[in-house]
Amino acid sequence: MPVVIRMARAGTKKRPFYHIVIADSRAPRDGRFIERIGYFNPLLPKDKPERLKLDLDKVKAWIAKGAQPSDRIMRFLDAAGIMKRQQRNNPQRAIPRKERKAKEEAAKAAAGAAPAVAPAAGAAPAAEAAPPAA
Repeated sequence: MPVVIRMARAGTKKRPFYHIVIADSRAPRDGRFIERIGYFNPLLPKDKPERLKLDLDKVKAWIAKGAQPSDRIMRFLDAAGIMKRQQRNNPQRAIPRKERKAKEEAAKAAAGAAPAVAPAAGAAPAAEAAPPAA
């Protein structure tokens, strides 16, 4: 049973509040969980201590048992100094969507205009290699 440390959404429409839970990875996001170990309130300012509460002893115990934290929980644990999060690199993040699409289309057009690779001298074409249809 793969166990994960993730957030389950609570609160009302347009007023999110998240419980940090230990759950089976196959369980629904807001469904069954094993244990609740904290909460996260994104509506509070970042400098307020009530924004995030985590029971770090329980987190360490579950990680020792093999629980895998989600990306957002990994950020919290990195800030707390428990685990180290790998830096991600997305060089196209700052490029507006229209420009990214234009670059991708230009790259596809350039790849399509490239000469096709000739088959090897001893290889038979695919149409001849296939058995005739009955």
